[in-house]
Amino acid sequence: MILTSANILETKKILEYKGLVTGESLIGANIYKDLFSGVRDVVGGRTSRYEEELQKAREIALKSMTEKAESLGANAIVGLKLSYDNLGGTMGNTILVTAYGTAVKCE
Repeated sequence: MILTSANILETKKILEYKGLVTGESLIGANIYKDLFSGVRDVVGGRTSRYEEELQKAREIALKSMTEKAESLGANAIVGLKLSYDNLGGTMGNTILVTAYGTAVKCE
């Protein structure tokens, strides 16, 4: 499966557009991670725990999107975008990661 943020494929011809595909993933942060992250932010440094969680969530969203594209008979996704949203409110520190793009069949 070819994934690209470009709207075209330089080396391949797009034969058919299959439609929009999406993949989502939610991650929640607990109180201990929040406290530790706050301390790290004050004294400097990176909050690698959050980075690891975001990476896992991104991989889940991309995998879900790719599986949907494959089920449509696509072998590439163009115009790929990733979105990160903090749901806040009653959801606490829940972060939604969304991957979306256009599934296509190419040569």
